[in-house]
Amino acid sequence: MSLYLLLEIFIAYVLDILLGDPPWLPHPIKFIRWLVKLMEKLMRSFVEMFSAKKVKALGDDIVRNTKKKKRNEKLAGVLLVLFVTAFAFFCVYAIIRLANEVHPILASVVNIYFIYTAFAAKSIASESFKVFDALKERDIFKARKFLSTVAGKQTENLDEKEVIKGAVEVTAENTSDNVVAPIFYTFIGSFFGLAAPFVYAFKAISTLDSMVGFKNEKYRYLGWASAKLDDITNFIPARLTGVLIVISAFISQKDYSSSFAIMRRDRRKHFSPNSGYPEAAIAGALGVRLGGSGLYFGDIVEKPIIGDPVNELDIRNITQAIVLMYITSILSLVLLTILYVAAYFLMGVLA
Repeated sequence: MSLYLLLEIFIAYVLDILLGDPPWLPHPIKFIRWLVKLMEKLMRSFVEMFSAKKVKALGDDIVRNTKKKKRNEKLAGVLLVLFVTAFAFFCVYAIIRLANEVHPILASVVNIYFIYTAFAAKSIASESFKVFDALKERDIFKARKFLSTVAGKQTENLDEKEVIKGAVEVTAENTSDNVVAPIFYTFIGSFFGLAAPFVYAFKAISTLDSMVGFKNEKYRYLGWASAKLDDITNFIPARLTGVLIVISAFISQKDYSSSFAIMRRDRRKHFSPNSGYPEAAIAGALGVRLGGSGLYFGDIVEKPIIGDPVNELDIRNITQAIVLMYITSILSLVLLTILYVAAYFLMGVLA
C-alpha cells in the first residue's frame, strides 16, 4: 500500500478524460473480447462432445440428454468465466512485473496505461454525444444507429423520444458499470499493490457479461455464471453510484430530492439487481420516465417503468446525464481517495 499509487490512478483518470479511447491506441479489451469468442467456441465444442448420446427412443432418453446438455453448458460457463478472469488478472500482473525488471519507471507507465484503458468516462460521453448531435441535426436514422451501437438493442423503429430515453438509460447504466465500478476496483486493488490486475479482472467479468450474459436461449446456461458474477461485482458500485448521482444532482442544481426519492422507490423495479440504482437516480434528477419495452438481440424485453414524467423528454436530457456522469466520476475518485489515505495512515498508526 503506497500513496505513490494514488498519483498513478489520478494520472490514468486525467488521461481518460483528455484522450478517451483513440482508435490508434491498442486496447486490452479488444484482446479480451477475442479471447472470450475463442473460449466460447472451445467450450461449446466440449459441451457437444460430452453431451453426445445416442437416443434410442423418444421420451425419457431425450429429456435426460437435454438436462445433461444444460448442466454441461452451465459448467462450461463457470469454467469460461474463471479462465478469462484469471487470465486477465495474471496477464496484466506478469506484464507489469516484467516491466519492473527493466525499470521501475517503465512499470509505473505500464500500470498507468492499464488503469487508464480500464476507465471509460470520455468514451461513454463521446458515444452519447454522437446520439445528441445526430438528433440535433434532425437525423433520426443516424441517431438510431449510434444508439444501437452503445445500447445493444435494435433501434430501427424508435422515435425521437425513445432514442433520447435509450441514450439516458445507457449513460446511467454505464455510469455504474464502466465509470464508478472500475474506479472502485482500482482502489481495492491498490490496497494490495495490484490496482491494474484487479481492475482488469473486473473488466474481464464485465466483458464476459456483455458478450455471453444474455438471458436468451443461446446464452441462458453458458452465460449464467458470467451474468451472476457481474451482478455480484457490481453490487457495491451500483449502490455507491446511486448515492453519488444524488449528490451530483445537488451540485449541478438538478432535483436532488426527487433523485433520492425515485432511487429509493424504483431501485428494485429493474430486472437487474444493480442497474435500477443509477437509472432511478438519474430519472429522478432529470424528472423523466425511463423504461418500457425494447428489442434486444431479437428478443422483446419489457423493462419496468422508472421515474415520473415531470418533464417531457428532450435532447438536453442526454447532455444533462453526461454532466451527472462526469460529476459522479469525480466524486467517486475523491471519496475513494479519502478512504484510501485514511486507511493508509490508520495502518501506519497500528503498525
